[in-house]
Amino acid sequence: MHIGPHTLANNVFVAPMAGVTDRPFRQLCRAFGAGYAVSEMVTSRRDLWTSLKTSRRANHEGEPGPVAVQIAGTDARMMAEAAAYNVDRGAQIIDINMGCPAKKVCNKWAGSALMQDEPLALAIAEAVVAACAPHGVPVTLKMRTGWSAQHRNAVRLARAFEQGGVQMLTVHGRTREQGYQGQAEYETIAAVKDAVRIPVVANGDVDSPRKAREVLAATGADAVMVGRAAQGRPWIFREIVHFLATGAELAPPLVAEVRRALVAHLQDHYALYGEFTGVRSARKHIGWYVRALPGGEAFRAEMNTIEDGAAQLSAVNRFFDALAARMDRLPAAVVRCSEELAKSEA
Repeated sequence: MHIGPHTLANNVFVAPMAGVTDRPFRQLCRAFGAGYAVSEMVTSRRDLWTSLKTSRRANHEGEPGPVAVQIAGTDARMMAEAAAYNVDRGAQIIDINMGCPAKKVCNKWAGSALMQDEPLALAIAEAVVAACAPHGVPVTLKMRTGWSAQHRNAVRLARAFEQGGVQMLTVHGRTREQGYQGQAEYETIAAVKDAVRIPVVANGDVDSPRKAREVLAATGADAVMVGRAAQGRPWIFREIVHFLATGAELAPPLVAEVRRALVAHLQDHYALYGEFTGVRSARKHIGWYVRALPGGEAFRAEMNTIEDGAAQLSAVNRFFDALAARMDRLPAAVVRCSEELAKSEA
């Protein structure tokens, strides 16, 4: 699997998710086997480039390459400038966001809203490619199947993006209108794959090793991208990679390993955000880890009352000490329950 000059470890990727896929989460997913990770989307607005929020999103310190930065915006010139700015700061791949369905993004005609204006979408892609080409930096793009069920234009746009120099496409199998509701459909992704020669990545509802294999078979895609199912379950990447290679399912992780992963994640999280913000933003991650475990719901409620990093870590360790006294390994039933919760909580 290649993106421009970069060879990727495998074809199982972690999705860029706003408020989730920060550097600590990306590094954790890579450690558990994800072959590629893209940053949270970074704004193309110059006046926000030096903001604390943007600087954290663009933080790639110690991260293995290739460093991929996703940019979002509605103006071709501004997007080109944002691409150049991030390349100057170490980005090795630039990804264009035309997939985000969030209202606060689409109301500004960014994200998947750009799919409604095909000339503008193409102009943005071409401008970003032109800004990156002198540096040898490939441009990729993430989109949806269309704006609504009546306006699925991913195939037409995919051809235009390929002609405009985009080197990889990721397609989420839902329209913007669907958000994350209902089931992803893969026929449109298959049609995109048939229409272009560049690599295509299938995204949407990939929540287990078997589902990953089914999606690859149904779409003919070159890779799969995992989003919500990795929240609190970063080992899903090694499970998928192993299953695709061998056809055998790995045993659920040991409780001790899950504990180590979460504690390391929290420590890295605090280091990036500082204790005050880090403790609060870590609550969602802790909740995802424990949501399907015995006593998990009560522990999630307890987390919301803790405002100190040491106390938060201590509580996590106590929870997993008690869990380890009951079991050595996460039961398969808990893993399946976690998969269903990931869907229902989206």
